[in-house]
Amino acid sequence: MIDGHEIIRRCRLLAQLTEEPCHITRTYLSRPMREVHRIVGIWMEEAGLRTRVDAVGNLRGVAGTPPSLMIGSHLDTVPHGGAFDGVLGVMIAVELAGRHPDYPLEVVGFSEEEGVRFGVPYIGSRALVGAPVMDAPVLAAIRDFGLNPDEIPDAVLGPEIRGYLEFHIEQGPVLESLGLPLGVVDAIAGTSRWDLRFEGRANHAGTTPMDMRHDALAGAAEWIGLVEHLGSTTAGLVATVGKIDAEPGVRNVIPGVVRATVDVRHAMDEVRQRALNVLLDGAEHIAARRELKVEGEALLDQPAAAMHFDWVAKAVQAAGYPVHHMTSGAGHDAMILAQKVPASMLFLRSPGGISHHPDESVLAEDIDAALAVGSELLRSFVG
Repeated sequence: MIDGHEIIRRCRLLAQLTEEPCHITRTYLSRPMREVHRIVGIWMEEAGLRTRVDAVGNLRGVAGTPPSLMIGSHLDTVPHGGAFDGVLGVMIAVELAGRHPDYPLEVVGFSEEEGVRFGVPYIGSRALVGAPVMDAPVLAAIRDFGLNPDEIPDAVLGPEIRGYLEFHIEQGPVLESLGLPLGVVDAIAGTSRWDLRFEGRANHAGTTPMDMRHDALAGAAEWIGLVEHLGSTTAGLVATVGKIDAEPGVRNVIPGVVRATVDVRHAMDEVRQRALNVLLDGAEHIAARRELKVEGEALLDQPAAAMHFDWVAKAVQAAGYPVHHMTSGAGHDAMILAQKVPASMLFLRSPGGISHHPDESVLAEDIDAALAVGSELLRSFVG
């Protein structure tokens, strides 16, 4: 058996396999991913798993006789990311396979979760549920990696997989604030993403009276305040304007056009949709009052995903740890697998609440706690 310290060492070793020197950047089927497959494949085989890379680039290892439990996470990273997001879950899964060699398991290291290279997330897990991304650039990347996209249908999960389990760092501050090592994920929040365009009239900043302006940025700023207010006053809702662009972007010119993004998330789809409607209606009212035009474009409507959490909570309790239920505000492969099989997640504390950053970390004792819970889960699965 290996412990939390060794798993941390392995994660940091894989972090050195990157597209950018001095940074952790590993995107879908990039050159470093081939070496990641080789090294993790060796660890899988040492744990008694029979390994292969499927047609979308997922690294998969199988042990025992089905029906099986699939355990995994992703091997790609965001640009300039950390060493543990995704990879930690794969390393925990490999160690659990090694500790329980006779159990029916499939360990998977998904090839793409972050959506960095092509702007499309969950390419690896989408293929497993029969909803592969078939865009021409993605297919070309698959071929360039030496894989055959005609074999993608072979990656789809069949009845031999009874469920999916994912271990993941929390990527937030809640568990640390509570002094807890682990969190049971009840649901993964649904996400709405929209782009809005406010159009006014550009004019001279020094000669246009304030009451005669059609300032697109002032209108967008008022709307951004509405986004923050709604997110702050609706329980469980998070709403974010992450990017704005103003034109012409000149110091002494009133902005004529502003583009803004909004990201709205909640564990209940009806709450998220109501909030989104309030924000879109609010944009219309603000624009009309200020004599602006506003247009919106929907980019993403990802439903919330309920997790199969009861058996995880029981395993946490059986392993001797406090049970804390929580919602994941970030998306994960588990939300995609939940379309096909019962899916579960267990969060590990993120020191400082830091993720998607080089300072991302995890505590060895929390990994040991997750391994103990994982063993309880496997025993209950087999039983």
